[in-house]
Amino acid sequence: MRARRLTLLAAVVATLGVTPLLYPTPAFAADAATIQPKEGWYNKALVDYDFVKQNVSIPPKKGVMIIDSRPAARQYDPGHVPGAINIPDSQFDKMVDKLPADKATLLLFYCGGLECMLSHNSAFKAEKLGYTNIKVYPAGSPDWKVKGGQVSVSAAYIKKLIDEKSPYVLIDARPKRVADKGMIPTAINISDTDFDKNVDKLPADKATPLMYYCGGLECVLSENSAEKAKKLGYTNVLTYPPGYPEWEKMHGAPAGAGAAGAAAGTTATSATLVPGKEKGSVTVDSFEAVWKANPASVMLVDVRDPKEVAAGTIKGSVNIPMNELEKKIATLPTDKPVVFVCGTGARSGEAYDTVKLLGGKVQAAFLDADVKFNADGTYTMAARK
Repeated sequence: MRARRLTLLAAVVATLGVTPLLYPTPAFAADAATIQPKEGWYNKALVDYDFVKQNVSIPPKKGVMIIDSRPAARQYDPGHVPGAINIPDSQFDKMVDKLPADKATLLLFYCGGLECMLSHNSAFKAEKLGYTNIKVYPAGSPDWKVKGGQVSVSAAYIKKLIDEKSPYVLIDARPKRVADKGMIPTAINISDTDFDKNVDKLPADKATPLMYYCGGLECVLSENSAEKAKKLGYTNVLTYPPGYPEWEKMHGAPAGAGAAGAAAGTTATSATLVPGKEKGSVTVDSFEAVWKANPASVMLVDVRDPKEVAAGTIKGSVNIPMNELEKKIATLPTDKPVVFVCGTGARSGEAYDTVKLLGGKVQAAFLDADVKFNADGTYTMAARK
């Protein structure tokens, strides 16, 4: 009877001209019409977005290991599936110690999409090592992002942003009493419990990268806050699931951590901005010390014209031309100093005066300095005499 049914099924398939699916996983059926296996794929168990989503969890789901087979610095670090570990296919043989001892663990491999063979290559290698529950998500990272999956970043990526003084907001979602004992440099503390009371601390620009972290892979606070930020319309919300425990292990606790050095991201560094000779100005030395140690604790605004900025500006600054400032005052943060800069101190001083007149709670300051801007984002600055 079973053989007869199979024969009838084959006849129907042939009549309809349908190509039989080569992957057994029902979860992949939703993409079957548009995604067909390619030569060299690990076709034994292909899965789709829904299957992966069911297995992505913070804390990580027991009995599941998600593996990103892409290179670290350029692809895994800036964005990966939450909880995924990185074993680049090119380094697979050197990193087999990262694989679980239990060969029955679900190993879920992915990489950079339908044209990427790295996850398939790694799946075959894992099979040779004796792992018995291997699946590949061939649509990979591009599909995960397009369909709205949460994206996480690594400690290395956060360190890179800090060193390069890139624009971002790093948020510690732990309770204040915990965060006061130590935070990642440049972070601000908005506890998940008090999220709704502190939305004014979030940037006005909804495209600003927001990165949330908390107390490690067992902590759900950063994931919760990230979802709340998305509901507010923020479009670039990231998480760092290993959080402060991993950061502290890698880089140590920040200097001054503890109650006396609370808010390592803003308060302590903001206090080091020293008033200059001109009213509203800050000294070059104090600004450069803050900019080097904790750039995210201030917003540096270049008020020159776009044509000037295109030739060179300070990396990490934002451009709001002086003639547009009045219309954009509402976009300036009120929870950290806003420092204006130009080439000679003239327009930056004018910007300060404008904001003090119209800007309400904006903590405005300016650099009364001669500044040379280089095309590579570096600069030289000297106080005006």
